[in-house]
Amino acid sequence: MIRVARIEDAAAIHAIYAPAITDSAITFENELPGVEAMCERIRTRLQHYPWLVWVEQGQVLAYAYATRFRERAAYDWIAETSIYVHADARRRGIARRLYAALLDSMRLQGINQAVGVITLPGKVSVALHESMGFDPAGVWRKAGYKLGQWWDVGVWQLQLNEPHIPPGPVIAFSSLAHSPQLDLALNKA
Repeated sequence: MIRVARIEDAAAIHAIYAPAITDSAITFENELPGVEAMCERIRTRLQHYPWLVWVEQGQVLAYAYATRFRERAAYDWIAETSIYVHADARRRGIARRLYAALLDSMRLQGINQAVGVITLPGKVSVALHESMGFDPAGVWRKAGYKLGQWWDVGVWQLQLNEPHIPPGPVIAFSSLAHSPQLDLALNKA
């Protein structure tokens, strides 16, 4: 089942995220944020962007969220996406369905583009993004240093909505969180 993340999901989300910090360069975050910090991230991001979880038998197995791409107002119609799946839940199609729901949620908000930023080589993440229709948009060479080496970062982008002139406002996710349109987007995935 896909649903909007809740503050009480923070411990499970933290547990999914922790190995990405400690054991890989998937994220360039170096220190575990702690469950309280994860609570605050969920609370803050849900005001403006979707944060969704995949739940089975009461257990959060994956999460995906969007966040602001850049601070300048001209970037209001583009958002960066992230997805993390518990090691025991991989290779079951969860990522594709959860990511599809995230992208549909962003479309409802009026966001025009989704951007995936991937530490390379990142074969699994690249394959997921390309299967969802993302196109490669460039590589930042030796962009991040972690685990004793420099890593390249690839950028993938997906047009979600046709940009208009002038653009319409982006709807805050908190305004959609309990809407029938969002329920439909979550249930169709």
